[in-house]
Amino acid sequence: MEQLAITLACVALTSYFAYHIRYGRHGLEVRAGLVERSALVDFEIKGLESVRTKLRHDVALLSPEIPNADIVEETARDMLGYVRADDKIITAQ
Repeated sequence: MEQLAITLACVALTSYFAYHIRYGRHGLEVRAGLVERSALVDFEIKGLESVRTKLRHDVALLSPEIPNADIVEETARDMLGYVRADDKIITAQ
């Protein structure tokens, strides 16, 4: 009887730890969710970095230390899609 009680206690303890390894607060299920969320956040960070790069470029054009006479032309050409006569146009096929 004592042997059975020890065996059941060991099985219960093993089951307890096995359950918490899988579903616990720091378990494998939570880790998988965190890895997936990390990938989504990395994707979002890359998008935000490209926006930040464009904004830095726009701010640099507005900077008083480096006067740029072409800011209006560059903005208009970018927004309206116009080109100058001496521009070389490369089209994708």
